[in-house]
Amino acid sequence: MTVRFCVRSLWQRYGPRRKLIIVDGDTPPTPIRSRHIYLCRDGGDDWSVAMRCPCGCGDDLELMLLKEVKPNWSLKPEDDKPPTLRPSVWRKTGCKAHFWLRDGHIHWC
Repeated sequence: MTVRFCVRSLWQRYGPRRKLIIVDGDTPPTPIRSRHIYLCRDGGDDWSVAMRCPCGCGDDLELMLLKEVKPNWSLKPEDDKPPTLRPSVWRKTGCKAHFWLRDGHIHWC
């Protein structure tokens, strides 16, 4: 592990929480800001969550929330609480990051 990764990990776990932004439509906005979580909602249905990969590689991630799609995730957006995403995110390609989003903070696996 590099010093840079350790510092980034501590900042993501104990720094400011990620902010949930609800987007009207089924497509995430561009550009995706690094400390934001975008919930794409169309017609009252939650479609997907978009975020920047927390490892620093710069990739944008879009995670599907629809039950019919595999794999899918669930997001707990509560009015006054930061977002929690389940299950963990494990990238099989690219940077291969593996993390949890809990209460707006990144927790590395």
